[in-house]
Amino acid sequence: MDCARHCFGAGLATTLGSVLVLTAKQTNTRLLAFGLAFSGGAMVYVSLVEIFVKANAAFTKSAGEKMGYTWATLFFFAGVAMLVAIDRLVPNPHGGTNEAGLLSRPEGEDVDRKQIARVGLMAALAITAHNLPEGLATFFATLDNPVVGAPLAFAIAVHNIPEGVSIAIPVYYATGSKTKAVMATFLSGLAEPFGAVAGYMLLAPFLNDFVFGAVFAIIAGAMVFLALDELLPAARRYARGHETVYGIVIGMAAMALSLVLFK
Repeated sequence: MDCARHCFGAGLATTLGSVLVLTAKQTNTRLLAFGLAFSGGAMVYVSLVEIFVKANAAFTKSAGEKMGYTWATLFFFAGVAMLVAIDRLVPNPHGGTNEAGLLSRPEGEDVDRKQIARVGLMAALAITAHNLPEGLATFFATLDNPVVGAPLAFAIAVHNIPEGVSIAIPVYYATGSKTKAVMATFLSGLAEPFGAVAGYMLLAPFLNDFVFGAVFAIIAGAMVFLALDELLPAARRYARGHETVYGIVIGMAAMALSLVLFK
């Protein structure tokens, strides 16, 4: 019972991030620029500072310090390659950075809804993939020792909030629907309890440190590529001043604070 409660609580905290969009004005592209940059900063920070470190630790347990870091690096770039492949398979509505002008300012307050919808979808998929092993970790930690599982679930819940922002902002600006933004974060958050159930029912006999390391490293690489290729260029397009750099820094700071408080 404790396992299920901790996993659901940690996962659904992602939905809290969507609350920030409820007061947003749909035509405010400066807020959109800030939100996308915030998302990118948060994703890059958590990928390099937390997720890759977890991958390296898991590989080190399995293969030793030197080979562990080597495997973590290889699977990190495998995650990058995976997103490159997806980027090739899913045409990008903005059509590139030259003629389409990703780095140029949009006219008036217009928003390229197809581009932002794509960004939101990619962010949701990457974060959902990230939530799956987190749910698995929370479940097994609680199963082994509820005293350890409770603070772990709380820590994951706190840093899921900025992840919710990463999904909600582009979904809201792409659809104009606050309900869809909330539902997108809700569904992404459900990945944590789903990951826990799937791990317990199907994956437990096959899980080991090497598999955990591979999953975390791939996710880290995928999220970094997504932030650099989609979120940050899109943020720059809609910025009017320093919204992009402020968003990156504040996104990193929010994620860092969530990690520091519960170490």
